[in-house]
Amino acid sequence: MDLASLLLAESGSEMTSFFSLTFLFVFLPVCLIVYAAVPKAAKKYILLLASFVFFWLVSGVLIIYLILTVISVFLFGKWLDNIQTKMRSELAKTEKEKRKALKQQYVKKQRAVLLFAVILHIGLLLALKYSGFFAENFNSLLWILNTPLKIPVPKLMMPIGISFFTLQAVSYITDVYHGLIKADRSILRIALFMSFFPQIVEGPICRYSQTADQLWNAEQIKYKNLTYGLQRILYGMMKKIVIADRLDPMIKAIFDEPNTYHGGIIFLGAVFYTVQLYMDFSGSMDAVMGIAEIFGVKMPENFQRPFFSKSVSEFWKRWHITLGTWFKDYIFYPVTSTKKMKNLTSSARKKLGNHYGPLVAGGIALFCVWLCNGLWHGSDWNYIFFGLYHFVMILAGNMIAPLSGKFFKKVGLDPNKTVYRVFQMIRTALFVVVGELFFRAKGLDVGFGLFGRIVTDYSFDGLNNELLKKLTIDVQDFIIIGITLLIVFAVSLLNEKGVCIRDVIAKKNIALRWCIFYALIMFIVIFGAYGFGYIPVDPMYANF
Repeated sequence: MDLASLLLAESGSEMTSFFSLTFLFVFLPVCLIVYAAVPKAAKKYILLLASFVFFWLVSGVLIIYLILTVISVFLFGKWLDNIQTKMRSELAKTEKEKRKALKQQYVKKQRAVLLFAVILHIGLLLALKYSGFFAENFNSLLWILNTPLKIPVPKLMMPIGISFFTLQAVSYITDVYHGLIKADRSILRIALFMSFFPQIVEGPICRYSQTADQLWNAEQIKYKNLTYGLQRILYGMMKKIVIADRLDPMIKAIFDEPNTYHGGIIFLGAVFYTVQLYMDFSGSMDAVMGIAEIFGVKMPENFQRPFFSKSVSEFWKRWHITLGTWFKDYIFYPVTSTKKMKNLTSSARKKLGNHYGPLVAGGIALFCVWLCNGLWHGSDWNYIFFGLYHFVMILAGNMIAPLSGKFFKKVGLDPNKTVYRVFQMIRTALFVVVGELFFRAKGLDVGFGLFGRIVTDYSFDGLNNELLKKLTIDVQDFIIIGITLLIVFAVSLLNEKGVCIRDVIAKKNIALRWCIFYALIMFIVIFGAYGFGYIPVDPMYANF
């Protein structure tokens, strides 16, 4: 066994969590000490080294995928930039009447390069992540057709974070193609942008223009950045360890044996899974943002209090924001901006009006977005259904919007009233819970079975101490979860009103500030789900 394999076996799984002892008390402190000690000119190289060491620790020899992706991105960017430079040079020397034809030739070359790059990167992701799924379904089709032929089902290894850094790679190449950014002539700067260790496991999915220069201009660690960053890491740790990890055994018990429980228990399981997923993912994002902030890097937010949303569409503008904007910019807009779609919109607008007309082409683009969204999360039919479920919900919401407005006006109901807005939030949360039920189910058929039990057997029979014991949770756990959720709700409500808690705390005297910090630390230490009887839970979105 080589050193990489040994390290991967011993600490790789722990290193995927930013709240593990190995990461928090070994890897991160060493990075910070070395980063602070070296001259400014060397800091970016320390960040780059730390990022590749981190990726090597969690993925071992599979780091080759990241290295090849960095090289590919660098070369494709240079290729496109060279074509664009040559085009500008040729156009400057060409007669005016011939420029249009010449420009079209160069645009075709750029499109061919872009298409090649996208097929290469997305194709590799599809091969690694979905070849087994496609093979299994093809074999099922052959079985239905009574064909004796059966193709082998490949089992390919893929590194953690490939879904995230692949999308970053495609965004970089596409932005160079559109002229939004200049191709970087430094492969090391691209490597740091692609591999920055806090974000590579779960995102956020950054654009080159958002973080590349910040990372490369690596600044000294400032006191404010250090304290603010540590505060956010602690807040994320509270979400993850106190709530998400405490709920994990119960959720596993319900979804692993769905036929054991009545519909009411299954519904509670779906609600708690939705809470767990949010606390796990947003808590991890708090850690990512906090670590980046310590290094002086401001990353795009991935969550903006999604459970205050009044519609499913708004919810997905607040949840996993960087993935949503990636799909909007690189799938939705390109589909709707094609000549055929523009013609379709123009024709539909004349027949259906200014609201419903654009929904035709928009609906097609939205379908593409949510099909890709479902597939991005996993290679199974329940993920595809999850995507298409939200496509239907969002499209239906857009379609009934004018009717709702007319209804409110007719009955004299003010949609801005607090009571109605609360109703909208609860309704939206219920729609989301149903989607997460299918998302968590072990297969689409199981998902429909679970939903069927909720609809036909909605009962809490058997909900007693014996059942809670079987679900490895008790009343004290629910009290701890409830108190922590109230804290998160209070902070979220203040943030929704534009109040920054960290700024408020920073204005207090030093004694009160440290009392708050120590109280949060002790709360996590006392009530966190860890130690004997708890199995460490890897970040949930690292699996997607």
